[in-house]
Amino acid sequence: MAAVDTARAHAHAVLRVRGLALAAAVLPAALAVVLLAGRFTGRIGAPGAADAAGWDAARWVVCAVAGVTLLVAGLTAHALRRAEPPRTPAVPLDRAEAPELYRLIDELADRLDVPAPSAIALTPDCDSWLEDVAPPRRAHPLRPHDEPPAPVLVIGSPFLWWMRAGELRALLAPVVAGAAASADPEIAAARRFLRGLDACLDSGQGAAPGLGGGTLAAPPRPPRRGPAALADRIVRRITRRLLGACRGHSAELERSVASWASEHARTVDYGLRIAAQEQVGLAYAGWDRLLTRVALPAWRLGRHPAHLNAGVVAALTELSRRDRLADGYGSRLGDRPACDLLEEPGSVDRAVSRLAAELFFGRPAAGAWHELEWADYPAEVVDAGWRAGAAALQSALDRRAPQSRPGAPTLTRLLVRLAEGDGERLAAALAAQLARTTAPAPLLEPDRSGRDLLVDHVTAMVCCAAVDTAGGAPGLDWLDGPVLLLGGVRRTDLAGPVAQAVEQGQDGPLRAWLDAADVRLEKPVRL
Repeated sequence: MAAVDTARAHAHAVLRVRGLALAAAVLPAALAVVLLAGRFTGRIGAPGAADAAGWDAARWVVCAVAGVTLLVAGLTAHALRRAEPPRTPAVPLDRAEAPELYRLIDELADRLDVPAPSAIALTPDCDSWLEDVAPPRRAHPLRPHDEPPAPVLVIGSPFLWWMRAGELRALLAPVVAGAAASADPEIAAARRFLRGLDACLDSGQGAAPGLGGGTLAAPPRPPRRGPAALADRIVRRITRRLLGACRGHSAELERSVASWASEHARTVDYGLRIAAQEQVGLAYAGWDRLLTRVALPAWRLGRHPAHLNAGVVAALTELSRRDRLADGYGSRLGDRPACDLLEEPGSVDRAVSRLAAELFFGRPAAGAWHELEWADYPAEVVDAGWRAGAAALQSALDRRAPQSRPGAPTLTRLLVRLAEGDGERLAAALAAQLARTTAPAPLLEPDRSGRDLLVDHVTAMVCCAAVDTAGGAPGLDWLDGPVLLLGGVRRTDLAGPVAQAVEQGQDGPLRAWLDAADVRLEKPVRL
């Protein structure tokens, strides 16, 4: 019970900060009331007394300070009440959509003797947590003993598809156990106060979405001017000071709550939980790789794969087949997957996949998303992506041509330019062109140099030529994304020759590769 007492102690500390702030706001007003009452009763600075002038001056000063203090306190309270805490990007699951999953969670909460979550939602992330529900507007913000509403259980969707049903239950036990802390009135009141301060400080700035329980804040307000801007600055400064006073207690509160929940869940599936934790890292690696290697090329073309979660299962299954260290993981696949707890896994996967595209990439350049099935990925993403990359490279070549004379999109022309040492200038021109025309995806990939971009675009042009002249075909690898197939076999030996041609101007190895693959250098590539 030490973790329980520690959590409550830190919650009380946060509430004391709130109480001290309220006391500081009303203290000048209380003092002004005392001075005014003393004036009217003749007990403090009565008319005609020797010290009447001094007490009158003090009354004016204190009343002025009280008025300003109450005004600032009112503005701060209004801002806290109106501020909307950031919302977690998630797809809500109704009980009718997942009755078995709700039954599993209800039974788990009953065994742990904690309140059952009020609802379940899925997020495109490898994490799970309880999302506290804001109390009704009519609830009094200063009544810490009001019964808080039950939280929402947010589950990372890759877990639901990759985990077996028993593993998911074991993994969620400590999360569900945290509902006991959410039901504690003092802890709930402290968290509401902290969320209000965070939301008030973030309002007007906006927040970037992120992973790992990331949030989406409301759109930033337009800048305010004059007295309103001054009031905003004052409120933000007070809010920042209050958050600074609560920061240490807030961190220790959440740490104690996590320890409390972990201890409480030890009686439920503890042994299975250790095995399930091994799958968490695997699921995270597979999900991250699927997004960066497979989903991102599709998103750049305005297409969102409709079944990302099914894709991560395929990717991790492929990993278990290739990696000898993952041999034991394949035996799990005979057990019931947790996604079977859903009535319509396909439709839920489709909704989560759409949310992932909007969260990690944003709006497509075309303005609207086009749903994509995995069977159509090679034609609509791999081949189309190669053609777009080859077209961008051809455009950069044309701009670098003498007197800006466009030439045919052939590999011969490209290799000659690289052999002449034009790679650096071509890379710079390509990088500048892509910076103007391509939307960045900072959540998924780091900044890339012009040389790296040139390597990718030269590879794309080579693949287009192989498809057009050597019977090649675009393919999808679940771990690596777009791949070139020649004779039905994936070619993995193209990266080295392309890098030599781009970085060193040595086109011999690449010409040898093209010759061995029967690729015709002089034939124009179809863009």
